[in-house]
Amino acid sequence: MEQKSISGQAEQYVRDYFDLHPNGKLLYHNLYHTEKVVKAARQIGHHYKLSDTDQLIVTTAAWFHDIGYLLGGAPGHEERGAEMLTTFLLGKAVDAASAESARNCILATKLPQRAVSQLEQIVCDADLFHLGTDEFGERNKLLRKEVEAFKGEKISKEEWRRSTIRLLEGHQYYTGYCKDLLSRKQRENLVALRHKEEEQQVGTDGGASGVKAGAAAAVGGGKAAAGTDKLENILHQHLQELEEEDDPPLAEAGKKAKKKDPGRSIDTVFRITSNNNQRLSSQADSKAHILIQVNAIIISVLLSVLLRKIEDHTNLAIPATLLLTVNLVTIIFSILATRPQIPPGRFTRADLDEKRVNLLFFGNFYRMSLEEYAGGMLQMMEDRDFLYGSLIRDVYFQGIALGRKFRWLRWSYNVFMYGLIVSVTAFMVAALAFPGK
Repeated sequence: MEQKSISGQAEQYVRDYFDLHPNGKLLYHNLYHTEKVVKAARQIGHHYKLSDTDQLIVTTAAWFHDIGYLLGGAPGHEERGAEMLTTFLLGKAVDAASAESARNCILATKLPQRAVSQLEQIVCDADLFHLGTDEFGERNKLLRKEVEAFKGEKISKEEWRRSTIRLLEGHQYYTGYCKDLLSRKQRENLVALRHKEEEQQVGTDGGASGVKAGAAAAVGGGKAAAGTDKLENILHQHLQELEEEDDPPLAEAGKKAKKKDPGRSIDTVFRITSNNNQRLSSQADSKAHILIQVNAIIISVLLSVLLRKIEDHTNLAIPATLLLTVNLVTIIFSILATRPQIPPGRFTRADLDEKRVNLLFFGNFYRMSLEEYAGGMLQMMEDRDFLYGSLIRDVYFQGIALGRKFRWLRWSYNVFMYGLIVSVTAFMVAALAFPGK
């Protein structure tokens, strides 16, 4: 009860301090932000079932972590807040070790964050909790306005966006709880900023260079298909045609470049195409499975019933043999339609350097070590041309595999359909024209 009372007194102390020291420039590091950090710290602490003492440490650290802004702005605010918290806790008869731990929690939030203990990690994650939430966009705008107010000068959206991208790229939550809860949304926020950055670059390039940049992204780049000469030639020819066009005015070039920029639309095309191919492949496998089951049942019935009595019905020997042959051939074709073809499962450094390996297909890496595959994937993700070339190659070979599968499947259905007609006709002729014993 005493620790809860201290936590309540810390809350009231911070609230009163904000009221007594109003600062109109604090559009982000205000009482609202402090309340959100405290809420997040309590949420994380509750997940880890902290003791009452540890919960007091993270809660009070969250209340005091930005109070130093009221005494001189951003520079050194962590140190000022840590000293104020230490004085407050010692004045409430809290032991020196706990006060020191709370002080370190605030100091750990200084960017770049350096949290060591679990309590420091909780406070650091609570401080930047918003990076992985839907509030990120609005909070980021307020932070920019606050920095502009303190600096007394405007910060361009492009400059602020680049600094925010660097922050998100370099940030990683400490606690497993926040990693599971927030990392995915943080990546989405980062991707959205990168997309805006790419749009801005395309819009400001202008002229033929902007058109060529958008076209190169739209088709995955002329180098993306190295390893398949035809694809490389197609992409190169497409870019060459764009270069031969007259340069439009600057404004029109920017608009045209934006239209040619693939953005999310090209990603959607690849995703839909891949999903359609997977769906068609599943349908083909289901159809082949049905044929195999039906013909297997017919064969088992013929072998168990008819062939045992073939001596009594010799006139049915030829129709029975014909039907068995039809069933067997149908099953073989159906198996060929679904039989997998697996490549060697390895790639070389030369394959990576020449961009002729598709790392999106398991058959090209399943015999490689994790380190070798991870290195290849990182190299591919850093090269936009390599990435889009791999996507194009992946969709193409999916289509090749689908074509082979449906050809065998069509042969299976044709053999089964026409063979069944001939077999039934043979049975009828044998039964009527050549009655048995």
